[in-house]
Amino acid sequence: MTGLALLIPVALLMGLSGLVAFFWSLRNGQFEDLDGAAARILIDDEELPVETKGVQKVERG
Repeated sequence: MTGLALLIPVALLMGLSGLVAFFWSLRNGQFEDLDGAAARILIDDEELPVETKGVQKVERG
């Protein structure tokens, strides 16, 4: 019984904090452009030269 006295307030607090975080993200516009993020992954980036990808040429001589 004492476990429930601890678990119920903790569960209510976690639910309330999740609800507050959800309403905060709604107010800050996190869910305004849902289609843009889904389409952005399909756009191909331009191919970068080998030197700019982090691969360095090693000259042997």
